[in-house]
Amino acid sequence: MDTAELREPWAVSGAGSYFRQGWLWRIARSFGGCRFLVSPSVNRKLITFARRTGLAVSLAVSLAVSPLTLSLAVAPTAATAVSRPVSAAVPSDGEPSPAAIDAYLAKAMESMALPGMSVVVTHNGKIVHAAGYGHDSAGEPVTENTPMRVASVSKSFTAMAVMTLVDDGRLSLDEPVAEQLPEFRLADPRARGITLRHLLNQTSGLSDGTVDIRAAESATTLAGYVAALRGGTLAAAPGTRWAYCNVNYEVAARLVEVAGGMSFGEYMKQRVFGPLGMTGSAVGDQEITPSKGFNSLFGAWVPRPELRDFLYGGGAGGVVTDAADMGKWLISQTGDGTQLVQPDSLKTMHTSSGVRDYGMGWGRETVDGADLLVHSGNLFTYTAVEAIAPDTGYGFAVMTNGAGLYDDVYDVLTGLVAMSRGGTPEVPGGSRQQVELVLGLIALAAAGLGVLGVLRSRRWASRRMGSPAWRVGLRLVPALLPVLLFALYRDLISFLMNGRTVTWEQLTYSAAPMTITFAVAAAAGAATVVTRLLRLRESRSVVSSR
Repeated sequence: MDTAELREPWAVSGAGSYFRQGWLWRIARSFGGCRFLVSPSVNRKLITFARRTGLAVSLAVSLAVSPLTLSLAVAPTAATAVSRPVSAAVPSDGEPSPAAIDAYLAKAMESMALPGMSVVVTHNGKIVHAAGYGHDSAGEPVTENTPMRVASVSKSFTAMAVMTLVDDGRLSLDEPVAEQLPEFRLADPRARGITLRHLLNQTSGLSDGTVDIRAAESATTLAGYVAALRGGTLAAAPGTRWAYCNVNYEVAARLVEVAGGMSFGEYMKQRVFGPLGMTGSAVGDQEITPSKGFNSLFGAWVPRPELRDFLYGGGAGGVVTDAADMGKWLISQTGDGTQLVQPDSLKTMHTSSGVRDYGMGWGRETVDGADLLVHSGNLFTYTAVEAIAPDTGYGFAVMTNGAGLYDDVYDVLTGLVAMSRGGTPEVPGGSRQQVELVLGLIALAAAGLGVLGVLRSRRWASRRMGSPAWRVGLRLVPALLPVLLFALYRDLISFLMNGRTVTWEQLTYSAAPMTITFAVAAAAGAATVVTRLLRLRESRSVVSSR
């Protein structure tokens, strides 16, 4: 996004993607994906420090490390890749062979320990390689025809649907949306100046913090979604600021319904999926139902049903597709094969707005030295990324049925891009496991220190006999810090996600390892404080009875 906006901010259609457009994501990117390392000497100092200062400060240190670990976890770069090069086997025409791509992907799967992954690579109007690896939650092998939720990758499809109507003269990019969709009304009078171009460029001024996202996503239709926005305001005047917001593409999808005269899903089927021969693709999961996805929990993949709030069949993240179909889509996006819109319209979709390096469902990013058009998608149990290289005609899509604190698919994309340019990719993997290992160790340490604090509470209380209440309170404040941080945890994540409403249920999905670590530390701190107070009360009662 800025490369952050191109890689879905921590669930663009879910929790994950919004996080990456925040300041913490930028800090992580500035570190270049460096790993969090602690030397033995530092470890010894921390242990000594913990023994001298007790549980409270130790827990505070642990919790201070957790956000840092997460910030590094969400910065997938080549710096975190495992240094195990794979021979690209690039032929004289510069195109890597299907066998070479397959060998790279097989090793990547082994190294990353993903549950399932499907990938397609296209070049000059043909599919070079499309395959699946691993298994789904039912234990069935993943193939190039396995349905995958692609989350905010859907935005590029929605933009295409809009542009077909623009080419037909039924929609205008630069007329106010309110004139083309009279039901679109906000409390902010500036909203009357929002155009369809603003929506697709994410420059409308709409923001997660200025509209009632939860109410909108509770709607059962796109019309209901738009109606729920009426009390909303704008964070900036239309066309002046870029802000990633799903609302833009849900409103655009409603425009497609009104101008197209049918449901958004049916329009996509007739005017986008159908002409391209994408028979394994649909909007929503009623017609094509993917299996449950997975969450990574301290190294184990746990099957989970996707949260219903983020399966709304709209334009921001509702597309279900497979690797074979994505190959047809990427070929069309590079200007080859069947074309759905005029060449100028395709160019408009790929052109940045000028406010930010983001077009219409596509953003520009440099990956392994290549200038690409990219968009990623993160749900709570699925992750995806698509990219095209305008200068070479390559297209790439990587999809996985798992989600965690680290974006594995982007590392795979980086390797594929390197191969397409004649380079030798490094096999990705290990970063997610390392992050979760650190969080797991912190949780174990916090639990151990909590037990220690409880066992030593009587001795602690005896040392505080006769101390004034304010001094005892001050001694307890550090132990309460983890409790306070956990109480603010949901609001903190919401802040990092630019004000998006976050529920506790959402935090038990891809962020589960971090949530558990915070919860364990808070429980340990609370147990220590309560036990110390009880022991102190008992000691004073004994003294007063003498």
